[in-house]
Amino acid sequence: MQIEVLYFAYLREQLGFDREDVAVPEDVRTVGALRDWLVGKGEPYASAFANLKRIRAALNEELASDDAALKEGDVVAFFPPVTGG
Repeated sequence: MQIEVLYFAYLREQLGFDREDVAVPEDVRTVGALRDWLVGKGEPYASAFANLKRIRAALNEELASDDAALKEGDVVAFFPPVTGG
């Protein structure tokens, strides 16, 4: 499944990029599983997502919980609770 992932604020700074298109494995079916899969890729993702309690997600521009289901072509954004310009 191909999805677009956006990163905001300190996530963008730690990763060094603000977006990427990713082909996720078949077993990555939710927003939480996507985040876990990214962390499992190692650095720089592991450091960027180190404080998971402070990271929120949106799925197609709507706040999403960890169990929100993913589908082909979705856009997932990860960001801290408060972001600035």
